[in-house]
Amino acid sequence: MPQTVEQYERKSFFKPDETRFFEKGKIELVTVNDVTFGRATLQPGWKWSTCVKPIVQTELCEAAHLQYQISGRLHVVMADGTELDTYPGDVVRIAPGHDAWVVGDEPFLAIDISGMRHYAEVPDKS
Repeated sequence: MPQTVEQYERKSFFKPDETRFFEKGKIELVTVNDVTFGRATLQPGWKWSTCVKPIVQTELCEAAHLQYQISGRLHVVMADGTELDTYPGDVVRIAPGHDAWVVGDEPFLAIDISGMRHYAEVPDKS
């Protein structure tokens, strides 16, 4: 149960506020003081353009990410063709307009503090 008093608020990824599942991955969300933290767990073979694009229906990932990578390796390709590989221990900012995929046999695990509030949500058609 979240503990809230005037001086602090505490929540845990062991009991996230919300979990979103998609092919070969999931995002667990915890919001504290209007900041949404997302724990991304992506399995080998996960690729944004095949696993999340069908849900959000945008050409590229339009989330801006600021994340700390715990495990695995991620390859990112920006709309302009710029490429980046990320590794455990990296703190990475990724601008909107990218595709990404897990490289190798190890699951990717990261804590994201900016780009997960609406990640992998079905678009509102209203």
